[in-house]
Amino acid sequence: MANNKFTVLGRYLIRFSGQPTLTRSLNGNFVRFVGTTAKKSPSTLKLTLKGLGLGLVLGTGYAGYTFVTESKPKAHLVNEKEELFFLDKFPNVKITRSIVNPKDKSGLKITLFQYQTCPFCCKVRAYLDYSGISYDIVEVDAVLRQDIKWSPTKKVPTMLVKAPDGRFLQLTDSSMIVSVLASFLRDPSQNIVELASYYPNITFMDEKGSKKADIMNKYFLMFKDGTPRSLSKEMLEEERKWRTWADSHLVHLISPNVYRTKDEALETFEWFSEVGEWSQHFPAWERNLMVYVGAAAMWAISKRLKKRHDLSDDVRGHIYDALDKWTDAVENKKTPFLGGKKPNLADLAVFGVLSSMEGCRAFSDCLENTRIAGWFYAVKEQILRNRGLLP
Repeated sequence: MANNKFTVLGRYLIRFSGQPTLTRSLNGNFVRFVGTTAKKSPSTLKLTLKGLGLGLVLGTGYAGYTFVTESKPKAHLVNEKEELFFLDKFPNVKITRSIVNPKDKSGLKITLFQYQTCPFCCKVRAYLDYSGISYDIVEVDAVLRQDIKWSPTKKVPTMLVKAPDGRFLQLTDSSMIVSVLASFLRDPSQNIVELASYYPNITFMDEKGSKKADIMNKYFLMFKDGTPRSLSKEMLEEERKWRTWADSHLVHLISPNVYRTKDEALETFEWFSEVGEWSQHFPAWERNLMVYVGAAAMWAISKRLKKRHDLSDDVRGHIYDALDKWTDAVENKKTPFLGGKKPNLADLAVFGVLSSMEGCRAFSDCLENTRIAGWFYAVKEQILRNRGLLP
């Protein structure tokens, strides 16, 4: 295939009966985008002192739960596609810290707006660190969220990437961010803006008649000249399967486990404060508000989440089963990682989700009652080996 043509791996995504498709022309080729699983917005809980906002965004990344995966098919697509969002100049925000890797040859200028313990943010950082990319971090104030007031999405993770024309391209959705960056790093001659346009955000009406949105192709990589010889179709399908599983199943087990009891919820938020350096970045009153109100809010919300995802009271049993399923898949490969001798995108996704609760009681219980420890710390060692350093 000519160098100026793209092949979208897995041309045919999972199809739903009667669901329309979106066809787009790419340099003379037509690429079909078909919707993936519909997502359902979580209900709003009117808790005092912005308890909901704190709970949804702190530590669990439930800002990313704006769109919660459901198994039911979409009712129908509407003919709307959101355009890419750009800023002409970088927003007036304080860079919390910078990860600098002298070996980074990507040429990318990246700023990640995040909550330190959000599982979706942890996924993005795991990929950036493993890939040896330099990037800046803005730790978002979870109470006022002033640092993302410029963004139309108002959620984390949000990434700004400097485009070739000097503007700043916004990327949202952790899996889409990873896919765009992974596609670019495999062939840096590709234009980062054009790559991002291959992941359209499509609006649809769900079975209840509510307007929703989802990003097409977010688990797919884009290559020039077809699939690289080093990657088989089976390898890529397996990688996509487990990346999807991390988002659609594993991540939903985090909150019910780390906020299982009031004591665990408070312990979790104290750990969030420590690892996120809240005392350094926020006033004392705001830090205490985030810890105590956030813990109470998430303890209450976790009960709703447990019901929504059909979990029994034995929430530990559910996460143990999930981790056993993952370790079985890795061990069946007879290699250190699902990706073989090195972690692939699925390894990094599962690691990222789990790392969000690394300092919690639930994580210690998982280490004691499953076989996850060997794989987890092997991935962590690989990530830390490649990661840049604080200047």
